Amino acid sequence: MSGEPALMSLTAVAKAISGKRLSSREATQSCLDRIAKWQPKLNAFMAIEAEEALKAADSADAALAKGGAKGPLHGVPLAHKDMYYDKGKVVTCGSKIRKDFVATTTATALQRLKDAGTVRLGSLQMVEFAFGPTGHNPHYGAVRNPWSTDHVTGGSSSGSGSAVAARLTFAALGSDTGGSIRMPAHFCGVTGLKTTVGRISRAGAMPLSWSLDTVGPLARTVEDCALLTGLMAGADPEDPTASLLPVPDYMAAAKQPIRGLKIGVPTAFYVDDLDPEVARVLDETVATLKKEGAEIVKVELPDQRQLTAACQLVLATEAASLHKRWMIERPQDYGAQVLMRLQNGLAIPAVTYLEAMRWRGPALAAYLAAVEATDAVIAPVAPMPAPTIVESDVGNSLEAEAVIQRITRFTRPVNYLGLPSLAFPAGFTGSGLPVGMQIVGRSFDEAMLIRIGAAFQRATDFHRRVPVLP
Repeated sequence: MSGEPALMSLTAVAKAISGKRLSSREATQSCLDRIAKWQPKLNAFMAIEAEEALKAADSADAALAKGGAKGPLHGVPLAHKDMYYDKGKVVTCGSKIRKDFVATTTATALQRLKDAGTVRLGSLQMVEFAFGPTGHNPHYGAVRNPWSTDHVTGGSSSGSGSAVAARLTFAALGSDTGGSIRMPAHFCGVTGLKTTVGRISRAGAMPLSWSLDTVGPLARTVEDCALLTGLMAGADPEDPTASLLPVPDYMAAAKQPIRGLKIGVPTAFYVDDLDPEVARVLDETVATLKKEGAEIVKVELPDQRQLTAACQLVLATEAASLHKRWMIERPQDYGAQVLMRLQNGLAIPAVTYLEAMRWRGPALAAYLAAVEATDAVIAPVAPMPAPTIVESDVGNSLEAEAVIQRITRFTRPVNYLGLPSLAFPAGFTGSGLPVGMQIVGRSFDEAMLIRIGAAFQRATDFHRRVPVLP
């Protein structure tokens, strides 16, 4: 096959391998070649397993030659956020505390992708314990944005966003507790799906906040995310919170037109205090969706600032409870910012936490009533493009929480309500930084988000643009 295989989409490379127009070794070697060039610039990988990956690719090719295709991703090389347990592998969770932790089980989501035939390239960098929105990591260094290496990737799925954008892996698992899939998708110019709480099993994934955590993919296209979500979603005896609802045909949803759908644009909050270039991209995205046949309507949402604050309360409290023992026994092994934020969680009264939890039901009902006349809502992922690494390296300073809150204020309401949201590249700034938008839907209606996002990508080429090696 002509061209560089690593530049293909996940769905395209999977079809090429299954059709024997491309070997798994060729696809894997193409990714490894790009990793060798880009990793020194990006710091996206935690571990690179080149020799093992090529052996697995050869085995995949041999099995396919004998008619033994394992699944729809047979022979496709992938790397994932270093918080998904993989039996026998070191899983650091981006931390010093777990730098030598060897998993004894494999995460359900990861196992389902393995069962579909994937090849492991290694593991991807992340923010320490997935607790931070920028991509900084005091133990392993910041991950860098391939569009401009002086800028952040977004977090906490920093390596996933950077590696997918640079075409080092065809896709990657991320996690989203307060925006950790959508933020890297926005800052790095890739597509990411934050699923409904319970849509994909969390068994074997490092926990941060048990009532907010979600598993989801980052990939080049909406169609890629549809394929991955369909493979991972569904009930799991290892995770009692995983939904028993049937899994829709997401790939079919990606092919449906959007003519006649009603897409809401918020009248406040998500359109307030935007960077001018983000505001421009929002307007252009709305215009494209309208051109594709969607009806654009204004929606007045309940006060989203309250949702952001409530999400922070829940996240801080649950994270602190999970880390209490280590904070007592090994405080020196945390980065300064993560330790500060975890300690802040210990100071939240139980009554305050319980009130925030109790309010989720009424808050969701109020939100759904406000968007009743729409099929989905469009909004920016963040009010600004990616800041630089230097200007966002605030550690545990007095302004740290304000910086974090500004970056995540458009993502946290969705997490608090447990709703799905699809982030996708929607434009670029004048200086060449990606700008993403998110489509927010109803619980377990990822298919609607995929339908809308795929239609947008059929009409635009932002997702096809590739950064150039600096």
